[in-house]
Amino acid sequence: MGLEQSSAWRPAIEGVREVFHASFTTHVYPAHTHDAWTLMVLDTGAVRYELDRHEHGALVDGVTLLPPHVPHDGRSAHPAGFHKRVLYLDDSVLPSYLIGKAVDTPMLPDPLLRQRVHQLHLTLDEPFEAASRLALITERLTHHFAGTAPVVHSDPTLADRLRQLLDASLPDGMTLNAAARELQTSPTHLVRAFSRRFGLPPHKYLTGRRVDLARGHLVGGRSAAEAAVLAGFTTSLT
Repeated sequence: MGLEQSSAWRPAIEGVREVFHASFTTHVYPAHTHDAWTLMVLDTGAVRYELDRHEHGALVDGVTLLPPHVPHDGRSAHPAGFHKRVLYLDDSVLPSYLIGKAVDTPMLPDPLLRQRVHQLHLTLDEPFEAASRLALITERLTHHFAGTAPVVHSDPTLADRLRQLLDASLPDGMTLNAAARELQTSPTHLVRAFSRRFGLPPHKYLTGRRVDLARGHLVGGRSAAEAAVLAGFTTSLT
């Protein structure tokens, strides 16, 4: 059927059901539905598809969001085929009132959004960082389709409280969603507040603290492998 290569897996990131990377040439998707949001970027080629009986196209310079439970098909728009990267997101990750908007305009020509989705694919093996990037992506998608601007929260203690939580969780760390539940806010607000307060996102702060821990273990005579484990670098953040 023209399938050159594909891979699919489930990362340890809350909200992401599956990741799918594939290259197609003559393969054609019959009409089908998903019970998840389909967030797709193309690296090469172009795709033509029908969504809810209306013709659409996906291009390399855009981000395509297909809503759950809405029929769609798919085929390459060029003989050379295409390469795509897809994230299947839990239907709870985005509000259901966006479904109608996504049906009407499933592709967004947004360079910043595309860059963020690309960066998320590159960091899927780092759950805390990936969760931070996913929070910013879902916020931007929500405001794109809802036609609103992001809400800026001014709680002056939020960033410091998150830093205290991250410090207390070392070396294992904690998930961004767990921190948001503990602090009774959203993951996006945490990322933005922390970045404004300290000049770097929380996942980079957590990595830096682990580097400090590893350095201390090395000075104490541990091997590099032992220091890495003791600092939490091989610990899964689930």
